[in-house]
Amino acid sequence: MVKGTANWESAFDTLVDAFKALNTLLDKQGIKHAGNSMIVYTSTDDTGFTFLAEIPVEQDPKNLPKDMSVGKSPEGKALKFVHRGSYDNMDNTYEAITNHLDDKRLEAKDTFIEEYLTDPLKTAEDKLVINVFVPLK
Repeated sequence: MVKGTANWESAFDTLVDAFKALNTLLDKQGIKHAGNSMIVYTSTDDTGFTFLAEIPVEQDPKNLPKDMSVGKSPEGKALKFVHRGSYDNMDNTYEAITNHLDDKRLEAKDTFIEEYLTDPLKTAEDKLVINVFVPLK
């Protein structure tokens, strides 16, 4: 995983760059993915967010740069939503999620997880398929 920060205007490009950095390291070490790429949002505000870009792997990589680490993917009870289309339209998905949580009187943790079912490095942005997991308190 690699930790990063981004502003909303360049969010998708920043996330793609984080995945590129992770993939470059894994490719150099011959390590295969063991699942889909994920983004874990650790905090957000009006200007931007902090995140962990994560790729599940079959074995631990060696000689990690300072900005990368090995850890576990989030676990626990969560609601799953599916977003199809451009990252620019994610606001609509998150608005629908917020409305659903309010309607059902569910309380979410302060973390959201996006699992990229389509590879953001190779898929046209308007063809993305992303699972959004909302961990519950």
